[in-house]
Amino acid sequence: MKTGIHPDYKAVDVVCQCGNTFETRSTRDKIRIEICAACHPFYTGKQKIIDTEGRVEKFLQKYKMK
Repeated sequence: MKTGIHPDYKAVDVVCQCGNTFETRSTRDKIRIEICAACHPFYTGKQKIIDTEGRVEKFLQKYKMK
C-alpha cells in the first residue's frame, strides 16, 4: 500500500439513543445512531412507534381513525 494516502482506521464507540454502546472500527471519531439491536423491535419483540413530525396523527386524521 502507498503510505500517506489512507485515512486513519481506529477503534471508536458507537452510542445509541437508548443508551447502548459498543465498539467498532471506523475512520470517524464518534458514531451516534438512533436505533440498534438492543432497541430495534425486530430483536426485542416489542413494537415501538417513532413519530417524527406528527405523521401518525396526520394519517389518523386523514382516514378518521381513533
